Amino acid sequence: MKPKIMVLNGPNLNLLGVRQPQIYGHDTLADIESRLRTRARSHELAVDMRQSNHEGELVTWIQGARTTCVGIIINPAAYTHTSVAILDALLACDLPVIEVHLSNPHKREDFRHRSFVTLAAKGVIAGFGAHGYELALDAMAKLVEDQRVPAKPAKRAGKKRRTN
Repeated sequence: MKPKIMVLNGPNLNLLGVRQPQIYGHDTLADIESRLRTRARSHELAVDMRQSNHEGELVTWIQGARTTCVGIIINPAAYTHTSVAILDALLACDLPVIEVHLSNPHKREDFRHRSFVTLAAKGVIAGFGAHGYELALDAMAKLVEDQRVPAKPAKRAGKKRRTN
């Protein structure tokens, strides 16, 4: 069985492609999922992609990922700026987390500059539209691979023994 990456999407992302396409683009969540599944296969990973408008459901999925997944990619949408519950769940899951945003929140309203989720994230990818999900999956694949391959021991520096 391939290692699985949970990809979570927060409120209003079910409206991608029709909601403010000048900000979020014309790709739908189904378009993004299709590309991610293809990309995941090239990394020998599986993707479990979900979307909810309900904070508690996202928290429950994060908690479930602890035992079923090797990493989480999350676009928390509006919950980015408000949800301590999602932050706490991410911190408790003890998995690598990558935060994704279609737009660049730092080029938008001041209230979007603060992310609770960033405190749990290994990294943040923002401003690349739907392609950001693929970038996040590539980064997650690297994190997962690094976890699987033990680090090589460092060569010890020291004096060479002289043999006669």
